[in-house]
Amino acid sequence: MRIAFAADHAGADLKSELLTRLAPLGHTFIDLGGDGSDPDDDYPDYSLALAEAILAGTADRGILVCGSGVGASIAASKMPCIRAGLCHDYYSAGQGVEHDDMNVLALGARVIGVETAVSCATAFLAARFSGAPRHVRRVAKIRAIEQEAARLEAAERTR
Repeated sequence: MRIAFAADHAGADLKSELLTRLAPLGHTFIDLGGDGSDPDDDYPDYSLALAEAILAGTADRGILVCGSGVGASIAASKMPCIRAGLCHDYYSAGQGVEHDDMNVLALGARVIGVETAVSCATAFLAARFSGAPRHVRRVAKIRAIEQEAARLEAAERTR
């Protein structure tokens, strides 16, 4: 699987550690930046780059890291077909993929330690969408919400 990674200044060290620690899993990693050198870099920029990589088919999934994980998950989820989840435990990181077809894992470098982050990322990467009818139905409802929001936005722009 091709996994895009991105982080703002607050998440750069954890992103680097994840790249090292997850390498033995055999996935292809795409590092979209955030090296921690610029304290003024902004998580929306990295969230957008990661979402665009998934939408373009360059990456299958992504892992975003910022200080809390909240901002990165909010920004990424603004893109259609991106289902970013902020997870700080193994169960949620796996279940988010299995039930919700989550394709972006957001982590908070100032909230969790390296071992928990590795555990979450491992669960996220190992999980597969179940395809169960109730989960397919729910993901379709999420997509319908996205489409309605896009319709409303387009209508507002034409006013």
